[in-house]
Amino acid sequence: MCTSIAMMNGDFYFGRNMDLDYRFGEHVVLTPRNYPVTFRRAGCMENHYAVFGMAAVAENYPLYAEAMNEKGLCIAGLQFPDNAFYPDPEEDCGYNISPFELPLWLLGKCASVTEAEKLLSETNIVNIPFSSEMPLTPLHWHIADSERSLVLEVTKKGTALSDDPVGILTNNPPFEFHMTNLCNYINLTPGYPQNRLSDKIELVPYGNGFGAIGLPGDYSPSARFVKAAFMKLNSDCACSEDSSVSQFFHILDAVSIVRGCVINSENKIAVTTYSSCMNVTKGHFFYKTYSNSSLTAIDMYKENLDGCCLKEFPLMEEQNVLWMN
Repeated sequence: MCTSIAMMNGDFYFGRNMDLDYRFGEHVVLTPRNYPVTFRRAGCMENHYAVFGMAAVAENYPLYAEAMNEKGLCIAGLQFPDNAFYPDPEEDCGYNISPFELPLWLLGKCASVTEAEKLLSETNIVNIPFSSEMPLTPLHWHIADSERSLVLEVTKKGTALSDDPVGILTNNPPFEFHMTNLCNYINLTPGYPQNRLSDKIELVPYGNGFGAIGLPGDYSPSARFVKAAFMKLNSDCACSEDSSVSQFFHILDAVSIVRGCVINSENKIAVTTYSSCMNVTKGHFFYKTYSNSSLTAIDMYKENLDGCCLKEFPLMEEQNVLWMN
């Protein structure tokens, strides 16, 4: 369960809610240009674009959940259970890349969605687990820059790469369903509604917000997709970074999961463990966690992008309260 958003508002912003019933050892991680990245079947990438985002580091390998690169390309992996299918590697037929390698594969090599689209046409997303103790997670991916959003899904039907004009992604069902499902909400409006029931009776709304009656409010992936799309597409805020980041987190908050409200099939409680927002234009990464609702920010460009070592920033988990007296 997750929600990702790509949004232009002066600068380009990208981020997500991470909805899980566990933590995966995540930190904000910088992979600088000269940190060698080895792929299981595609050789070693000695030099590449700098990559910055949320990742767990295992055996000195950054396993990115979402990230941006210095050129403005972003990716987020969202859970896609029961649908994701990774075939076995195909010898002599394109590049064989594991799902855990995909963020670095694309962000290390590509400067735009168009370049990523071309590279993906030569890439097989295949069944190569990180280790016997770390099996692959079923995912689909939101790939975006300031011009376009794409959704990448690998299922038993094959690989699908779809334009995402909404700039939103959640989880199951496949992306095609979410776009079709939006038609069920075609009459929603942020405006003050007119009486369309009948001209034979006078009906006047007794408050504001009636135009959005029918907007789903549950935590299902389809509901979160519709709600996030409605809010993002009708968003109204100033083009400053402060206003945009605030607005971005308000949208994420509206589809975040409160502890105790979602219990999964394994009887475990899922929550929004963290929320992130990247100002991709400026290289700023903002986040908050379930236990610390204050924003923490890190500037990619204040770090040495030409370095050869990973730089990790542990999450600030303790609630930060500004006392006024």
